Amino acid sequence: MSSIMRQKDIRPAPARIEFKGMKFLITDRPSDLTIHSYILELKKHDVSTVVRVCEPSYKIDELKTQGIVVRDLAFEDGTFPPQNVVDEWYQENPEACVAVHCVAGLGRAPVLVALALIELGLKYEAAVELIRE
Repeated sequence: MSSIMRQKDIRPAPARIEFKGMKFLITDRPSDLTIHSYILELKKHDVSTVVRVCEPSYKIDELKTQGIVVRDLAFEDGTFPPQNVVDEWYQENPEACVAVHCVAGLGRAPVLVALALIELGLKYEAAVELIRE
């Protein structure tokens, strides 16, 4: 056994956020190996659009085949989203659940969902608290 143990990559379960009829699903990034289980999770939440806020790292063909639109709005981890990402991100459509993911689902993705919640009228503290729940 190696003296250096690898720490297991523990990522949170997908988080569904609902407010004023809008639905969001915050997830970590799938891979080509996990795309089928990812699609099953998306279908469970009636997701019609996936927003990637990290660099593309998996093929989207299977998502397209399932009728799921993928939008790329990548920005650098640890930074705030640039104005063009903010402008393109929030498009009100209460019929659909929008999935948004970064690498681990802990930084960039929750920030964009918080922006949408604030746009919908929540105070920023309440938006952060709702996402943390």
